[in-house]
Amino acid sequence: MARRDKLILGAFLQTPGQHTAGWRYPRADAEASLDIDAQIAFARTAERGLFHAIFIADTLPFPVKLDAEALSYSARVVDFEPVTLLSALAVATSRIGLVGTVTTTYYEPYFVARQFASLDYLSKGRAGWNVVTSSNGAEALNYSRREHPSHELRYRRATEFVDIVKGLWDSWDDDAFLFDKEGGRFFRPGKMHLLDHSSQYFKVRGPLAVARPPQGHPVIVQAGSSDTGRNAAASFADVVFTAQSDLTGAIAFYDDVRARVAAAGRDPDHVAILPGATPVVAKTRSEAQEKYEQLQDLLHPMAGLAMLSGAAGADLSKYPIDGPLPAVPPTESDKTRQELLVAHAKQTGLTIRELYRWLASGYNTIVGTPADIADHFEHWFKSGGADGFNVRFSYLPGDLDDFVDLVVPELQRRGLYHHAYEGTTLRENLQIPRPPSRYSRIPGNEIAG
Repeated sequence: MARRDKLILGAFLQTPGQHTAGWRYPRADAEASLDIDAQIAFARTAERGLFHAIFIADTLPFPVKLDAEALSYSARVVDFEPVTLLSALAVATSRIGLVGTVTTTYYEPYFVARQFASLDYLSKGRAGWNVVTSSNGAEALNYSRREHPSHELRYRRATEFVDIVKGLWDSWDDDAFLFDKEGGRFFRPGKMHLLDHSSQYFKVRGPLAVARPPQGHPVIVQAGSSDTGRNAAASFADVVFTAQSDLTGAIAFYDDVRARVAAAGRDPDHVAILPGATPVVAKTRSEAQEKYEQLQDLLHPMAGLAMLSGAAGADLSKYPIDGPLPAVPPTESDKTRQELLVAHAKQTGLTIRELYRWLASGYNTIVGTPADIADHFEHWFKSGGADGFNVRFSYLPGDLDDFVDLVVPELQRRGLYHHAYEGTTLRENLQIPRPPSRYSRIPGNEIAG
């Protein structure tokens, strides 16, 4: 059964669209990735639709072996850096959460802590950090590394990284700053804390050069679905994204993560689990199916094959395109994505061409009317497979407009979705409590709220 009475919805704003060929659709803005006015319009539409948060992904689009010819058929080669973009969107919106992706593999904890503490102030408490460990091994080539670290090492580093960031967010007590012009004292010295963290991977003294964020800690999001990723989510995530494409798998994942959260000593009801969903919606089923088929027909074979090769972790160009997916070695990059792909290929017997067409629109694609989309969301929600969904759009702005204008009213009519934002911060709207400082139990240093 659902643990909440209303759905949580995130808007995955992958510009110019989630579908690999989405940028070619007539209603798509192909230039949106480099147009701040377009990005602001998307954010304001999502806020009009009362989405709890905007989610900006960030993964290096280039493979280890560059093929400019194949890449030239893909629109996912340029985009804004997420925190920079979200800082601009913070002043163009007022209630919607702003979640950005930053890797723990190639960044430093102090820098990330300062980025998101600043974003939380700029947005007045609406920031969220999507913690990733970098699935694309090519990132190493741009960060002075010889090779991509192993999956296990990346997650071990990530767990420590997040703990350091949270410690830095606690550098100042909530009541540390006096701003006492008459007495001349800017802050209370006893309310400042040094982290003094030292380990094999990190040496961070502190304090952070930003006051404790309005949310205490910006919301932490995590998307790993491997066993290691689930343990990481259990230890620190407030929101968990997943790529489950069937209800049975979604329920199993949901129950497993909640059990791990409880085992880690945290309240499972304070963690929201959101599978991805890609609705293709129109007023009639025939119109929705026509839209979906048009998107599929716009997919260039070279773009599809390159995308599938990335997901499989192997170059598939030498195999017959109308033959089966060959055996591929386990990847050290995106393990979950590869496992889902291989399992789907075995279950369905799809050819390479059919697989890249299936993958192009994203996992859990639902084609139909507003009622069809609402039925799917309601069934998963009430069956205990989701607290809500990270909604992806095949192309922007058209698919986002259609969802807000057609699906949101249907969800509201059924009592599944809110009619207004409940609070002013992202934590309030997600019903996830503001965490106390790790120093709040020091005698004489208790923090109210």
